[in-house]
Amino acid sequence: MNRSFLTIAIIGLLLSTGARMIASAAAQNAGPASSQVRHWTADNGNGTYSNPLFNEEFEDPDIIRVGDDYYLAGTTMHMMPGVQIMHSKDLVNWQLVGYAIGKLDLGPAYRLEGGNIYGRGIWAPSLRYHNGTFYIFSNVNGAGLQVFQSKSITGPWEHHQLPGRHDMSVLFDDDGKIYMISGNTAPYPIEELTPDLKGFVPGVKHQLVVPPGSRMGEGHHLYKVQGKYVDISAIPGGAVNQMVAVADSIDGPWTVTTMVDGESLGVPSGTPSKAAGTNRGLWLHQGGMVDTPSGEWWSVIMSDHGSAGRMVSLVPITWDNGFPLVGLPGNLRKAPNTWVKPNTGVKQQPTPSFVRDENFNGAKFNPLWQWNHVPDDTKWSLTEKRGVLRLHSLPAASFYNARNSLSQRPAAPESIMTVEIDTAGMQAGDTAGLGLISTPYAWIGVVKSAEGTTLQRVNGTTGGGARGNPTPATVTPTLGPANPPTHLWLRIHCDFDTDQAVFSWSADGKTFTALGDPFTMTFQLTTFQGVRPALFHYNASGQPGGYVDFDNYVVQEPRARGIEREIPLGKTIVLTSGADGSFLAADASGAALVNIAAEASGAVPAAAKFQVVDVGLGRVALKAGNGRFVAVDNEQTVLKSLGSAKPGIAESFQWVNLLRGDTMLMALTNHRYLATIPNTPGPVTATALGASPARRSGAEFKWKTIE
Repeated sequence: MNRSFLTIAIIGLLLSTGARMIASAAAQNAGPASSQVRHWTADNGNGTYSNPLFNEEFEDPDIIRVGDDYYLAGTTMHMMPGVQIMHSKDLVNWQLVGYAIGKLDLGPAYRLEGGNIYGRGIWAPSLRYHNGTFYIFSNVNGAGLQVFQSKSITGPWEHHQLPGRHDMSVLFDDDGKIYMISGNTAPYPIEELTPDLKGFVPGVKHQLVVPPGSRMGEGHHLYKVQGKYVDISAIPGGAVNQMVAVADSIDGPWTVTTMVDGESLGVPSGTPSKAAGTNRGLWLHQGGMVDTPSGEWWSVIMSDHGSAGRMVSLVPITWDNGFPLVGLPGNLRKAPNTWVKPNTGVKQQPTPSFVRDENFNGAKFNPLWQWNHVPDDTKWSLTEKRGVLRLHSLPAASFYNARNSLSQRPAAPESIMTVEIDTAGMQAGDTAGLGLISTPYAWIGVVKSAEGTTLQRVNGTTGGGARGNPTPATVTPTLGPANPPTHLWLRIHCDFDTDQAVFSWSADGKTFTALGDPFTMTFQLTTFQGVRPALFHYNASGQPGGYVDFDNYVVQEPRARGIEREIPLGKTIVLTSGADGSFLAADASGAALVNIAAEASGAVPAAAKFQVVDVGLGRVALKAGNGRFVAVDNEQTVLKSLGSAKPGIAESFQWVNLLRGDTMLMALTNHRYLATIPNTPGPVTATALGASPARRSGAEFKWKTIE
């Protein structure tokens, strides 16, 4: 990457950001649309966005731009239809446009017949566009490389298969050659595909040789930018980094550096509510990059989010010495949790990507539904009884092995799934209900025997074993009422901050009674996904049984919006450290910002009160009681008198909500965060690089309105 390109890119970032700072704050003060309140959207409605993009599982993202349209593809593994495809105009608000394949049926295990493909199936798609055609390449472990192509992103997609290539990426070069890099061990093979994509050019192989002392990983994303070859890859794991290699020639030599370093965005490993101060977190890794017509560069990149699964974030890229690095000038290789929306040339209102509710009144499903493995289409119907989903039971040993289970991804950080069910058509041996696909798994439902029916809440395990080849299951039931009503409601309440799921039931759809202890949700490598709520019906006697009818599937997201997304504009607040409870305050001279210990009486010191002044784009200035503003000067904080002048860059801070009630303040002078030293009263600096997973580093604050 030449220096002039780098300079233009950085100047473009600063100019576009500065221009957007003077935009009106009216949109920020306007109330959000009702759908935005009820369902997660990353768009804050004030010219900024907050990660994660979807707050639900989206794995192994790859992104492209075609004109002013952006497309995103992700892993779907054993869920059908396969290869999820999203579309956006602004990189923040996305909509599902379809899937590349309805059913990936490559043998009995794909149909849950004599085995399964949990954690396998569609992996790490490479999405590309060339000469009017969209292409998706995705490896299926143990089966081969699937190649899809279509003139339209909505399909139909042609499909053929090549020999398998792990975590590959494809580059259509400007000289007509088609390169594919793959593998997770250096040196990485770079092969050439034939023009028809039906095979590899024989006898032609290139390599990405990693220099001594450097490291690359897997999950490749291969590009050509301004004549330079760029390969992005992720070190395998959870708390791992993403690397980038750059070369003048496809044959190298390649130079490698870290693209994003130890960035958790405040997401801990393990249960979030129990995160200790030593928690390393789960880091951004594995994702692609894309440019905008305005010259900005962005990455959509994945990180683990515990039992909810792996999610994606949108983060800015800054070119530095020829390398695309995640981050902003002054804080490279780190990512902001909240930032200004990309300058794509398109203004879009906040729109939820996923509205999960389903009344089954239409001729087709809500497209968010996916079958667990390949379904048997003769055993489900939307037309046998209009307005319901009818599932006929198929033989299975357990919910984990039950065919025709219809699932969705749950919304984080909290979601409540409720479904209405009619069990009048069940036969002896049938089991039907609402469950969470995982290992271990859990469900609530009705079990039919020759003696009658019982309401049960079951925890089940697969006994461990390698991914896709579990040992026999164990089942632990909690019995509810015998012979419950044939018409009832089932509910699962998932809290991903505590990793607890509560199962309950109701006879009238209004009053719900919990059944069994809360279920502890986990992320594991057997299904290789977060928990998945599913409607199911199977027969444990080894024979097909009766039917059940499902209706009115409703998903509530209690925390889609609220104080965790609020900025207290125009209010007087206090800010206390999440590490030690100390206050941010004006010092005794009224000239500097310090942190002071909380008073034993619980009283709020007068010097700790600040008025939150709106400066637009989700940014604030903090005005102390003496009329001075908090400002940053070479990483130090001071209190500055502005007279009649308005707050400028030095006095402006990006208000960053981390969820769970934690807030950070990013200085716009260096894109670092206000920080204190825990248990050490003294000066506040603008030196923190990012959030700690436990929220106790001294840079994460709680705020409270005083006036």
